[in-house]
Amino acid sequence: MGRGGRSAHAFAAGRDDRIVRAQHILEGSVLADNKTEELKQFAEERGLKTSGKREDLLIALHPFSKGIAHRYPAPKPLPLARPPFKFSDVQKAVPRHCFKRNLATSATHLASDLIMVATFGYLATFISGGAIPAWAGWLLWPTYWFVQGTQMTGVWVLAHECGHQSFSESKTINNLVGLVCHSALLVPYHSWRITHAKHHNNTGSCTNDEVFCPPVRTDNGKSPTAEEDMAELVHEAPLVQMFWIIFMLVLGWMPGYLCFNATGPSKYNGLAKSHFNPWAKMFEERDRMDIVTSDLGFFVAVAGICYAVHALGFLTVAKFYLVPYMVTNAYLVLITYLQHTDVFMPHFRGSEWDWFRGALCTVDRTFGPVIDHVIHHIADTHVCHHLFSKMPFYHAQEATEHIRAFLGDYHLSDTTPIPKALWRSFTCCTHVEDVGHTVFYQAH
Repeated sequence: MGRGGRSAHAFAAGRDDRIVRAQHILEGSVLADNKTEELKQFAEERGLKTSGKREDLLIALHPFSKGIAHRYPAPKPLPLARPPFKFSDVQKAVPRHCFKRNLATSATHLASDLIMVATFGYLATFISGGAIPAWAGWLLWPTYWFVQGTQMTGVWVLAHECGHQSFSESKTINNLVGLVCHSALLVPYHSWRITHAKHHNNTGSCTNDEVFCPPVRTDNGKSPTAEEDMAELVHEAPLVQMFWIIFMLVLGWMPGYLCFNATGPSKYNGLAKSHFNPWAKMFEERDRMDIVTSDLGFFVAVAGICYAVHALGFLTVAKFYLVPYMVTNAYLVLITYLQHTDVFMPHFRGSEWDWFRGALCTVDRTFGPVIDHVIHHIADTHVCHHLFSKMPFYHAQEATEHIRAFLGDYHLSDTTPIPKALWRSFTCCTHVEDVGHTVFYQAH
């Protein structure tokens, strides 16, 4: 048979596969019980065609159906039309005093955090000191690890404020405080400061965001029409999903992001991309001394930990510092992952992306009033933070009220409890399409 015959046969086989796949989708669609008007609304919100038959809508919505029909409902997606207002309009809606940075106020919060860290550490000495029954340690040590890890996250956030130059009006003070606090938490301050600024400058971009760049379908090991039923069944098993969530929380920050730039853009693939490497692709020549300074701060902290291990023993250092440090790392991954990954947040390519649209592609979430307070409202005022990164955190709540009122539908807020939001995001956000200027996360 000639080439033409083989091509015709392949075309027919491909067409049959598509028909079978369409029938499979229609028979098992979780959106089958939704009204046609609801399907059209779902399609419109995701930039899909709303004309055609009901069957066409179900097929088009299939990649998004898991998120749409999830048992933990997500908020309405960000409007796809460009905002009918400018960034300067939002800025005018916020009281001017919210932008004022005050060193005394910031230093008071930092001192309070450090006192709390020291207090929790001191109280923990009584757990194994003989004053408390041994069996109580099985409850008290995990309690200490969680509480201390949460409090250390608050210190981390204040160092993050320094990186944004919102701690005070002095760049020297900001960088000195940030370097000391982040080094104590094993973070290369300047390296992170530089890449984090690039993240803020490119949020919502499929190609240039510095962190949480969405994987595309082909990078995720899926061709546009491929079905690997057994692989999907294994991947979607709850125990498997839970394992990968824990893996992400434990190793996603260190070494994942800091050493390997995990979840970073594909433009760095095959290139040096460690935050500890002064010649990494993320940095410019003028940054190198800052990277070296960060590395020195990091290794001084490591040396201090090694000395403590020598003097006190590894188990003591692990119980008092290393385990809370891992809790802090898990917080960082959890907070940032949920700020930029969910079924209702679009990502943009090409001319559809601009800084303002990208800054709106994040969400305010609450961890509850106590934790929100301890972590300085970095999660429940995050839209404000992306719009005005130099605004100090102690004005962000007030500013958020004005921002929310002004933005209306363009302000994303999600009240889904954090564990449920994490499960929805992790199970429903595996990749985006390879093509398209506006894309939403899809599931396997």
